[in-house]
Amino acid sequence: MHTSTVGSTTARDLLHSLVDHGYRLATGVPCSLLNGAFRLLEEPGDDARLAALRYVPAPREDSAVGIASGAVVAGERAVVLMQNSGLGYCLNVLTSFNLIYDVPVLLVVSWRGHDGNDAVEHDVIGAELLRLLDLFALPHTVLDSADPARSVSEVIDRMDQEQRCGVLIVREGI
Repeated sequence: MHTSTVGSTTARDLLHSLVDHGYRLATGVPCSLLNGAFRLLEEPGDDARLAALRYVPAPREDSAVGIASGAVVAGERAVVLMQNSGLGYCLNVLTSFNLIYDVPVLLVVSWRGHDGNDAVEHDVIGAELLRLLDLFALPHTVLDSADPARSVSEVIDRMDQEQRCGVLIVREGI
């Protein structure tokens, strides 16, 4: 199977799993590692499960967290897709709103620079991503491309137990 087919299958399985868990809103800022997921969000085609997930593009990652947080406060489950460098933009929003008022938003974060073979601007946060998430006590799971549904369930279960934002880390392109 061609890599892009594997990635798009993983993206579809991940998004289907989110819908199965009651997610109805997705927002975020595109990243090349999440390209397949964004493509499906923008054009779900005749896939009824994907069509159940409303997509709202955002100009910045912190704005996406704000959009998703508003949806969560209104009773919806919402997910934000971004690359790990965008997580830096979100720290103030997360620490001054979500983590204080227990507004759990799921973040799907691409792990750029995790292996030191990415563009240089991703090296610092790529090397420190897991420690950063631990520092802010954000439950996280690395996506298993062979079983995206299990990974989604794992991070959502931890989010629900801890009533905190959770992070699903995507190491390879989907």
